[in-house]
Amino acid sequence: MIFGFRDRLAILMYHRVLSTPDPFHAGDVDALAFDWQLSVVKRYFNVLPLTEAAERLKRGTLPRRAVAITFDDGYADNVEIALPILQRHGLHATFFIATDYLDGGRMWNDTVIEAIARAPTATLDLTALELGTHDIAEVAARARVIDTILGQLKYLPPAEREQKCNAIAVHIGTSLPDNLMMTTTQLRALHAAGMEIGAHTLRHPILARVSDEQARSEIVGSRDRLRDLLGHDISTFAYPNGRPGVDYGRRDVEIVRSAGFKVAVSTARGHANSNMDAHQLARIAPWDKTPLRFALRIFRCYLEAPPALAF
Repeated sequence: MIFGFRDRLAILMYHRVLSTPDPFHAGDVDALAFDWQLSVVKRYFNVLPLTEAAERLKRGTLPRRAVAITFDDGYADNVEIALPILQRHGLHATFFIATDYLDGGRMWNDTVIEAIARAPTATLDLTALELGTHDIAEVAARARVIDTILGQLKYLPPAEREQKCNAIAVHIGTSLPDNLMMTTTQLRALHAAGMEIGAHTLRHPILARVSDEQARSEIVGSRDRLRDLLGHDISTFAYPNGRPGVDYGRRDVEIVRSAGFKVAVSTARGHANSNMDAHQLARIAPWDKTPLRFALRIFRCYLEAPPALAF
């Protein structure tokens, strides 16, 4: 099969790989799905480490049907579940780490998800937090409420967002897991296994909503923390949430560039090509439920026009 373009790269974006399907994490794959997805990728595409793929894209030496695999945030299941599957298939991935959540931290969205998923009542009254009252008697209803509240909180200032998430957890009053994110030992094991580690800020803010000083601290601080932990320079970065012109802007791209990162990825949907800024490469989210649809999504990505940046 020769179908494909030498100047187009499909970068797959994952967050978690769960042990079993979970209705509260519908956008994340489970181990069985990730396994067959890697089987499809290995059979029909040419998988390269992200840094190598970006360099070869620039040089014009990318193989046809090129793919890179990436993970955002730094979940422990990336090491516990995803890594053995990657190793079994002989494939490489890049893992972007929000460093302040290492060793027992919990991301703001997980506080909301885990608290509402465990709520012991059929009704959730969050009117005191200006978040309404919700029926959560059924699992599907809980999942919808979680999505609604995450949407209401996502673009709040980071401190206010954190405060409201914690207030939701206190109001519900149930214990929450503290082992969702990697430990530094797991991070080093991932690196020792030959996987690439990239930066993803300290605390995953929406960069477009923070000051110049905060943005620089988040971007450079995550780079420095990973460099200290792993003992070498960090060359890749992923923008939190990642929509150009909405979640990050030109200022943030320039901070990333000046911080010495060689490659940065967004969540603009589509393929990356040789005309695209290496500090704003597009990605696709492989959420399809069957091997055929999954493969077709990647093939279609090569054919579609690349995303237009908002600035």
